[in-house]
Amino acid sequence: MTQEHKSPVDTPKYALVTGAASGIGKAITRILLENDFTVGALDCDQEALLNLSTEMPHPERVKTQLCDVGSEASIEAAIDELGFDELFLLVCNGGPVNPVLGEITEIETSDWLRFIDTHLTGAFVLARTCTPALRRGKGSIVNIASTRALMSEANTFGYTAAKGGMVALTHALAVSLGPEVRANTILPGWIAHDQSGLSAEDHAQHPVGRVGEDRDIAQALMYLAHAGFVTGESLVVDGGMTKKMIYV
Repeated sequence: MTQEHKSPVDTPKYALVTGAASGIGKAITRILLENDFTVGALDCDQEALLNLSTEMPHPERVKTQLCDVGSEASIEAAIDELGFDELFLLVCNGGPVNPVLGEITEIETSDWLRFIDTHLTGAFVLARTCTPALRRGKGSIVNIASTRALMSEANTFGYTAAKGGMVALTHALAVSLGPEVRANTILPGWIAHDQSGLSAEDHAQHPVGRVGEDRDIAQALMYLAHAGFVTGESLVVDGGMTKKMIYV
């Protein structure tokens, strides 16, 4: 008798995605399902989570869980409820996305912390909680930061600092958790979930000739998920905008 062996294709792949019910997170969830993953989809929007499974391919492989990534207790409870013994991929994408706070003399410390607690501290707590499962799965972490980690729009203190912190956290994770676990960052540029209101000028200012879409980040995510010799890196996905010098 010959012993049967599972091929890599037959081996279940588990991923956990925060901010999974809309925008970039939703596109990431979709592409993972299209590539045979079972996805733990975490989000703080209960209605969006309820709709997620019906909108996705292979809904039987979507495990939705309500979660506030600004709460350590909520993160730990959600991951415990999912019960994934091993993880191939952790995607930290959750947190508020409207970055402008106002003049520095007018904003409250709580406004600042709203971004730090969700984007940065949330990514740390997620990584800490998932590390045992990631080690068992020989998996990787992909943090979704922003090109605002490299450049700023006025009055975006909390968001910009949190995204810059995610870049630094990523290489700390890569060095600390390797070789079992890799960690990388994606820095999206202008990604428009709804492109109907964009002008020709909006598209033309990008060297590639268009504003980005959610699927552009999802495609980059799939590369990093399988790039076994890449860790601690920051992948800018912005249509070339951070390379273009603009003089008005």
